[in-house]
Amino acid sequence: MIKYITAVGLLSLSSSALAASCPDYLNVEARKLHSEENINLCELTQGKAVLIVNTASHCGFTPQFEALEALHQQYADKGLVIIGFPSDDFFQEEKDEAKTADVCFINYGVTFTMVATSPVRGDNANSVFTYLGAKSAAPKWNFYKYVVSGDGQTVKEFSSRVKPDSDELKKAIEAVL
Repeated sequence: MIKYITAVGLLSLSSSALAASCPDYLNVEARKLHSEENINLCELTQGKAVLIVNTASHCGFTPQFEALEALHQQYADKGLVIIGFPSDDFFQEEKDEAKTADVCFINYGVTFTMVATSPVRGDNANSVFTYLGAKSAAPKWNFYKYVVSGDGQTVKEFSSRVKPDSDELKKAIEAVL
């Protein structure tokens, strides 16, 4: 007798396998920036190296978006996922999410994943940054960077002053690819 697996059953099996292999802090839904679309961070990052960055639209480091986009273009095909998390924790983010999106997508041509604005420090920090803060350190300013291994467990932090195109950051990314 031949058994058929329905599309729903297959989806259920793959979702269960995904949840089992995904670290809890990435097993979350996040709304894309200036969108109604939600993404599952596990599905986005499954088995891939990740660069997580807290961002702001009106910071001296905001031009780093250009170098982050260049990293995305250089390493996406090799398995790097970049996720930007806009935050107003340092009082330099737009209050209007549409304006934040304009800064990212229009002013800097960002094509990597940007999620909706959320806190990255303190008791109200989103689960991703709660974990990263416990594993290394909470962001001390905007454009703090975290390189995360494909299994989600190894985290290396970089201060805002470390430029995305620096040899130091690129070496850390290449080490986890």
